Amino acid sequence: MDYKRLKKEFYLQDTHTVAKGLLGKYIVRNNIALEITETESYIGSIDKACHAYGGRRTARTEPLFAEGGIFYIYLIYGMYCCLNVISEGKDVPCGVLIRGAEIAEGYDEVSKNRYNKPYGLLSPYQKKNILNGPGKVCMGLGIDRSQNGISCLSDKLFIAEGKDVEVIKTGKRIGIDYAEEAKDFLWRYYKG
Repeated sequence: MDYKRLKKEFYLQDTHTVAKGLLGKYIVRNNIALEITETESYIGSIDKACHAYGGRRTARTEPLFAEGGIFYIYLIYGMYCCLNVISEGKDVPCGVLIRGAEIAEGYDEVSKNRYNKPYGLLSPYQKKNILNGPGKVCMGLGIDRSQNGISCLSDKLFIAEGKDVEVIKTGKRIGIDYAEEAKDFLWRYYKG
């Protein structure tokens, strides 16, 4: 399949617009294409769940302050990578977490990255849960922190045009109970 990269302007939009707009698009790496099914918005100026809340600027959070259109990859629990797309303008710390996806191309490659065996040998449970979490998405793509900061338009890893999603559902973000009032923001978006 021939994948056409999203234009830089897409990433410079409002973070919620980007988060919703990424649904149905493809993350492409080598022979793998994943359709994005779930995202979450993070907005540093008002969001206690964002790594850059209150202007917190460190070596780790520096990608959040870049102009939209790069990837921000960080570790959670010291072992799982999370893939984020930076949105909006320079010095406006905002991003979108890719929380879930489905395989569009590269079933065996994704399966080997996740379970070290071909897709046809997976159990129904493994197939159902192959990419239903941000750490699983990164494992399925075979990416790690070495891709942190690269352009969403690069040849190594990029986001491509995809399907239009007619029904978008919203909900609370997952795993941020520490974030006080921000834990109740309805900033999780997924295909309806």
